[in-house]
Amino acid sequence: MTEISASSPAGVSTLSIDTYRAIWRWHFYAGLIAVPFMILLAVTGSLYLFRDEIDNTAFAWRNVVTQQATHPLSPMTLADTATASVLGSTLTAYREPSGPTGSARISLRADGGTTYVFVDPYTGKVLDRVAKTNEFNEVVRKLHSLEYFGAYANRVIEAMAGFAIILVVSGLYLWWPRRQTGGVVSVRGTPSKRVFWRDTHAVTGAFAGVLIAFLALSGLPWSSFWGGKLTQIATATGTGYPAALWDNVPTSGEHAEHALASVGWTMEKSPMPVSTAVPAAMDHMHMQPTSPMQPVGLDRAVETARARGLASAFEVTVPADDKGVYTAAVFPDDLQEARTMHIDQFSGEPIVDISYADYGSLARLTELGINIHMGQEFGLVNQLVMLATCLAIILSSVAAVVMWLKRRPEGRLGVPPYPTSRRVYGALWGMAIVFGVLFPLSGLLILAMIVVDLMIIRNIAPLRRVFA
Repeated sequence: MTEISASSPAGVSTLSIDTYRAIWRWHFYAGLIAVPFMILLAVTGSLYLFRDEIDNTAFAWRNVVTQQATHPLSPMTLADTATASVLGSTLTAYREPSGPTGSARISLRADGGTTYVFVDPYTGKVLDRVAKTNEFNEVVRKLHSLEYFGAYANRVIEAMAGFAIILVVSGLYLWWPRRQTGGVVSVRGTPSKRVFWRDTHAVTGAFAGVLIAFLALSGLPWSSFWGGKLTQIATATGTGYPAALWDNVPTSGEHAEHALASVGWTMEKSPMPVSTAVPAAMDHMHMQPTSPMQPVGLDRAVETARARGLASAFEVTVPADDKGVYTAAVFPDDLQEARTMHIDQFSGEPIVDISYADYGSLARLTELGINIHMGQEFGLVNQLVMLATCLAIILSSVAAVVMWLKRRPEGRLGVPPYPTSRRVYGALWGMAIVFGVLFPLSGLLILAMIVVDLMIIRNIAPLRRVFA
């Protein structure tokens, strides 16, 4: 990486050189594994940062309408129109237009999957029908999380997030100035020279390192293992969603993540309340109830959400049965306006109404990190900073690959040299344990790397030559 690895300059101890070589070797292995995933995450993340802008330009024909002087049609009228356009479908959710020029989006269950129908709220014209799995931003999101490759692929992304933090920490150590005349804040040479790509990799990574680590850390709450443990901590410490609001509310035992069309990280594990059907009156002559109360309907539920001040573009999930509730949820750019409201389907009154201000301290901090990660919290500035970080990841990763190819001896992998002394391994094992505790899945990969490197590659001559 730098001149320190080529020889033993005066004033540099053997221990310093060995430590450098050991960390460089780890950095190399981690990068070799993580680089393809980091490029994928950076490319898809860059697209997802501008999902609203993409919707309103590339897909304006279904997301943008002409404002009319007449009042918009009722939500139920729009839902009925959408349902009639998809044979054998049932309504699952209604998303309010984002403004006077926004279309309404109706979610339908059909053929075992979800179909989005975009409808002009003024005319009722169906603008487009698309399966949720084919919707552009949904495709980008699933690529970003590797959801296309099965449930366990999410754990690969989780491990790579931990590796990204390891790469930042080890990369900063390798970048730290050690008598070299360049490659600290400047790039030496030309693209034909290895030093150009080495300096591009090092300088880009050093200056963007903190933001890269932030992106990795703020994305972990959505992961299955690490995120699940964080949820458990938030629940156990009372710093997640306000569980006390459910103390006197009957629940179905189902969690919000399985029942709702839209749900934020904090509310995923919250229980779903149930509606309570009450007879409208009693037939005193026969001492039997008359007809039971009828559901208030989608229009009333939407009107309740509007009256209670939910931000525009909220989505209402309709009850799946006579025990279910209407749930209005919105997660806008401004976290202060995030709301989740469960509405009794028979009385039309809110059962549970939760805003960002009601979250516990850990939930508020986590949601803030997620909002910044997604480019929402501070407007265009937030988007551009996160985009610059994604571009830095791509540039640093590409530079690392080119640098490696230029340095790699023909027919060999070109792994950095082993330390000459074993004294350095104690500290490195300590670092591995710390990272393993903080990021368990990444720790398992580190352990596997160490076992393969020290017990297999080092002791098998053909592999030792290939990895030299």
